[in-house]
Amino acid sequence: MQFAPLHTWLPAKNEPLVISGPCGAESLEQLLATAKGLNDLNKISLFRAGVWKPRTRPNAFEGRGEDALKWLAEVKKEFGFKITVEVANAQHTELALRYGIDVLWIGARTTVNPFSVQEIADVLKGVDIPVMIKNPIHADLQLWIGAIERIYNSGITKIAAIHRGFHYYGKTKYRNKPMWQIPIELRTQFPDLPIICDPSHISGKRELIPFIAQKALDLGMNGLMIESHYDPSIALSDAEQQLTPQQLNELISKLIIRKPDTGDANVLDHLHQLRNMIDEIDDELINVLKKRAQVIEQIGVYKREHNITIFQLERWQEILRTRAQWAEKLGLSRLHVERLCQLLHDESIKIQNDIMNK
Repeated sequence: MQFAPLHTWLPAKNEPLVISGPCGAESLEQLLATAKGLNDLNKISLFRAGVWKPRTRPNAFEGRGEDALKWLAEVKKEFGFKITVEVANAQHTELALRYGIDVLWIGARTTVNPFSVQEIADVLKGVDIPVMIKNPIHADLQLWIGAIERIYNSGITKIAAIHRGFHYYGKTKYRNKPMWQIPIELRTQFPDLPIICDPSHISGKRELIPFIAQKALDLGMNGLMIESHYDPSIALSDAEQQLTPQQLNELISKLIIRKPDTGDANVLDHLHQLRNMIDEIDDELINVLKKRAQVIEQIGVYKREHNITIFQLERWQEILRTRAQWAEKLGLSRLHVERLCQLLHDESIKIQNDIMNK
């Protein structure tokens, strides 16, 4: 797939590129007040607002629908902003096009449903409009790619992915766990696909937004979508994760913008030397892994001959405990080593299972 470069359809007013606006379009007055605050910054490339709000449970604020599209037309006329809204089905898409919305985005709850994405794609056939696609709620890269492919197959090449984090069952300080490895894998598979980070939905709390925003830029993402409200304390949805325009301005001013590369020959030469060292270490690691796999094969054969089960809980608990202790003594991350052990253990189970089934 060949995607149109981001700057050809969404020029940045500032570095980094920022998309902002309220979580939900609540009233014309709210939109105009927020838009004025953002316009005064002269740093916002696209004004966002939720027109239809898919809520987890009924009786919550679910957006103002078509009335909000009329209000957004007023915002566009008053301040000259390009406007983006979320669409979840064919009817939403048709209405958004009718009211001259400039950019569409597909939300996480829609990306998870190929039927809904295809509905939207069918409406967009023959239409030249940019579409941004948020990751699905759960950590499923193939669903995300599938949604991108469906929109691309409708003839649209002005596409961006939005990383908004993933639902995680368990304790985490974030509303949605970042799981940075998933957007990194998306970038690996589609190097020219723009990826925009949504720190608001990852964080869930405004005090965490700056850290997530900086992390996203450090990983080379192409822009940020951050929710803003002229007075978050009275917002009808997601009040805790919205910033005032003034707070957003302060956040943007403190972000460190890093270069993807450098033209300094000395810097490049030193970086090349360090990478050569990594290559040598990785070569040693792979040889060690090969030796480990050979021992695992011997264990598998021995277990088969003596009718012993593959998985041994006490041994696995011992590995996790001792390797974590070894790591901490060397100043390594316990979590990192535990994840590595899990990968090695998964491969060990696979090798032994193959031997058992011979």
